[in-house]
Amino acid sequence: MNPVLLLLLFSLQATLSHATTAYPSIPGTTPVDVSSGATATNLIPPRREVHGNGRIFDISHRYTPDMPAFGSADGVGQFLWLPYSMKNGSIANNSEMKLPTHTGTHVDAPGHFFDHYFDAGFDVDTLDLDVLNGAALLVDVPRDKNITAEVMEGLHIPKGVSRVLFRTLNTDKRLMFQKEFDSSYVGFKEDGAKWLVENTDIKLIGIDYLSAAAYDDLSSAHLVLLEGREIILVEGLKLDDIQPGTYSVHCLPLRLQGAEGSPIRCILIK
Repeated sequence: MNPVLLLLLFSLQATLSHATTAYPSIPGTTPVDVSSGATATNLIPPRREVHGNGRIFDISHRYTPDMPAFGSADGVGQFLWLPYSMKNGSIANNSEMKLPTHTGTHVDAPGHFFDHYFDAGFDVDTLDLDVLNGAALLVDVPRDKNITAEVMEGLHIPKGVSRVLFRTLNTDKRLMFQKEFDSSYVGFKEDGAKWLVENTDIKLIGIDYLSAAAYDDLSSAHLVLLEGREIILVEGLKLDDIQPGTYSVHCLPLRLQGAEGSPIRCILIK
């Protein structure tokens, strides 16, 4: 093989291997196996977590059948179909998707836990994009605790900070990469939620598992955080391998009229 081509192939393999470590089962990301007779002309799509030479971080989880679903031991399961396939004579490939709105990296609207807000139409299409985009602080939560009032006070989040991403033990345990739902995840206790509402200017809360509220405080903490309709919850964030500090966060939910939740794409920019 041409030495230059071989060097290029080696570089491509190394890049893809690093980029897909978190998602080893994703089809189409296996590096070219030269020993099998394959050539560098094989098409291998790039799948990156970091873009722009280390400036942009994708903090959304990739949707896969084996990602966790709230309360389920079996993961999300099949959610994508290809009813119209070029291999079967269609002029184009056209997929269909069926997915709970609170799957993977997603956002909660007030109607998620307040039925009168749901009936009044406070859906994800009413969420303020100004809150979902702007300067954000990534903080590390003490790894042996849920987010209580004591923990919130100990984080010393300055007044005026309106967007905070909370990295917890959930990231260390890689819960979002496990198929079976884990009810021991870290989240807000009711007193922690009250402390945040009463003592901070936070309007965007990001967390690294499927719920911002701890399992034992599922309703009570959500009710505190969503009652005023000012705080937006972004759940299921991918926060591993990112340094704590200030970033520009950009989160965009789908404009789903009538939906109390939506999948969301979130990125951090240095």
